[in-house]
Amino acid sequence: MAALIRCPTLKAVPGTVPGTQNKLRARSHASAVSSASSSARRSSNVTCSLPNKPRDTRTQAASNKHTVNVVAAAPVLSEKILWKGEKKIQTQVSHVTDDTTTIRSLDWDRDRFDIEFGLQEGTTYNSFIIRGEKVALIDASHEKFRQLYMAALTGEIDPSTIDYIVVTHTEPDHSGLVGAVLDLAPDATVIGSKVCLQFLENLVHKPFNKMIVKNEDKLDLGNGHELTFIMAPNLHWPDTIFTHDAKTNTLFTCDAFGMHYCSEEVFDPPMHKIAEHYSFYYECLMKANARSVLTAMRKCEGLTIETIATGHGPILREHVPVLMERYKDWSDAALAKAPASCAIFYTEGYGYSKQLAQALERGVTKTGVEVELLDLSNLDTQEMVEAVGSHGGIIVLSPPSKTIMADRVATLVASVGSKKQVLVAESYGGSDEPVDTLNSAFRDQNAIVPIQPLKVKEAPTEAVLQLYEESGTDLGQALTTKEKIVKLKDAMPPEMAKALGKLSGGLYVVSACKGTAKSAMIASWVSQASFEPLGFTVAVAKDRAIEAFMQTGDTFVLNCLPEEGYQPIMKHFLTRFPPGADRFQGVEWGPNENGDPVLDQAVAHVSCKVVSRMEAIDHWVVYSEVVSGTIHKDERTATHLRKVATYY
Repeated sequence: MAALIRCPTLKAVPGTVPGTQNKLRARSHASAVSSASSSARRSSNVTCSLPNKPRDTRTQAASNKHTVNVVAAAPVLSEKILWKGEKKIQTQVSHVTDDTTTIRSLDWDRDRFDIEFGLQEGTTYNSFIIRGEKVALIDASHEKFRQLYMAALTGEIDPSTIDYIVVTHTEPDHSGLVGAVLDLAPDATVIGSKVCLQFLENLVHKPFNKMIVKNEDKLDLGNGHELTFIMAPNLHWPDTIFTHDAKTNTLFTCDAFGMHYCSEEVFDPPMHKIAEHYSFYYECLMKANARSVLTAMRKCEGLTIETIATGHGPILREHVPVLMERYKDWSDAALAKAPASCAIFYTEGYGYSKQLAQALERGVTKTGVEVELLDLSNLDTQEMVEAVGSHGGIIVLSPPSKTIMADRVATLVASVGSKKQVLVAESYGGSDEPVDTLNSAFRDQNAIVPIQPLKVKEAPTEAVLQLYEESGTDLGQALTTKEKIVKLKDAMPPEMAKALGKLSGGLYVVSACKGTAKSAMIASWVSQASFEPLGFTVAVAKDRAIEAFMQTGDTFVLNCLPEEGYQPIMKHFLTRFPPGADRFQGVEWGPNENGDPVLDQAVAHVSCKVVSRMEAIDHWVVYSEVVSGTIHKDERTATHLRKVATYY
């Protein structure tokens, strides 16, 4: 393994000792271990010190390449490095099962994926090596791990002996170092779906050997390692594939069945440690594509699956049946409850089309509407017309002008009926089809256009993503309003509704800030929940804009409204704001220590940090710890009384 090279943005974490954590497992070539993988995991552990210089002998590399059984040893950790001077990163090399090794990139301090995805326990990016008669590398890692990952890879195997690089999808956290691997393995063949390899060409910027695979295509690595490829689009990118190894019954799933949970535990720990992270990951990444989840799982029904080698978090081995069943149950429930559906058409690889489409998707999904993401660059006319016909809502992100994608949108417009709810948005790609022209074309088809076209004046910030997410929520609400009103009226008998309405509460404004985005809402379902530490709960409707600001680890302020004179501030925040509008315009406020808004009119405020969330049917019950609190006025908090419990 090459010694780590220091650069200005990377430095060792104080307290770690180079060379004591960073070790290589010795391989036993003298005797083959032919027992089952569970026996292999019980084998004795042998370690040796890290060499000071790279191993560059072809003889040893060839020997490594054809070693088909590896003695299981303790996972090997590199030293921790500070990325950009503040975020701890590290790699871990571990035996997984027969002839299979993982290189896990541990991103200890990553605290967010996109604006809505707060991370409490960091995350990992998992890469895998399978050694048959041929050698396959499944996925790579994030660019920030270049030094650590390449050192781990070259310590494990001579990269020039890699025969195949399987790219399960091209999101940068998994494919960011494929180009670097190809520099050392120029003869390797890159395997992926057709869409994947098209995307990868734009990322790597150099020719490489490639092999397009389709559903149930097979690749024999030798020594029993026959790989079967399963097309799993939209989990959560359109180019995603699963890979199944028949010898070890391991299913490599990239994002699916994963979780953002960083620890030194290679395999899934007890359920109480991971259940919340697993469900939250599904909610944020997979729920919107529930139909695609079920389709992919049906494709896997004939396979024996003992291990799920995920792209994020621990490798699943102890709880595979239970965790797979949860995906099925959650997806069945999501589709059963979906009152409507929406198709989002975007152009992969063009401007910010995909990122903005995902923000819209998050917003629509909050309302319980089923969403299908469709890439205009990979749709034929028949598929597009069928999608338009099967969804009540249509969102189009402007494609590049004078391209086949623009022609396809013209066909899409012509196929839209008079009852469709339509939203048009810019992609900020530099040559967008004019959204006002597209909007007028949809109106000419008598489509319902409840929201003005979304326009982007700069590279998307948190505020722009908030605009798109809230617009998606508004469209979802437009698709479901009538049904929700009927359900609300039938939710409980009148006498029960009146009895529950006797529960009283206070009146508060919950306010939060993330970067350039701010949000607020009136809250009355608030209750203290613990003494030590001081904590309380607040119920937040799933389709509220501020829900994205109240993920685990986020901060916010609870502003207590005064008993006298609260009406104007309450009326202001009960206003239905347009998507992306500044909710604090005309309101006097100042930031707390976290930048979250504190209202001047509040009698008191408490600064809080979200600790956990419990899912109810239509709300999230958010438990938060109090970080600090201040009394502004010696007045009582306003109380809120209702006549019935079917409204706030």
